[in-house]
Amino acid sequence: MTAYKIDHLGIAVHSIDDALAVYRALGMVEERREEVPTQKVVAAFLPVGDSRIELLEPMSPDAPVAKFLAKRGEGLHHVCFSVPDLDAALADLASKGFRLIHATGVPGAGGKRVAFLHPEAGRGVLIELSEKGKA
Repeated sequence: MTAYKIDHLGIAVHSIDDALAVYRALGMVEERREEVPTQKVVAAFLPVGDSRIELLEPMSPDAPVAKFLAKRGEGLHHVCFSVPDLDAALADLASKGFRLIHATGVPGAGGKRVAFLHPEAGRGVLIELSEKGKA
């Protein structure tokens, strides 16, 4: 298995516009913002070195991020790792007994295929895999 690279850290927030004040004070600039209907969120991306911060604002009260915010409040939502072949990575992890939320890729931000592992696989941290370079 190829070593993964951190693609981004997802931060759940009630309001992207309110949260941006902190990141702007740290010298970060919003690269882009988009709606991700499959996840029911608006995502704003801020480059940090070779990685990014992804601010996630729920689009509706039934969005998974809204449920996260109601239960845990604002903060780290997930860690995303870039993988060269999402299908191969998911098959490998499933064969090792990891619990997957998605057995196959789903559309994510930037048109990339993504999949999530259950938080129990990451010892309480939600892990997202994003297929590198493929939309």
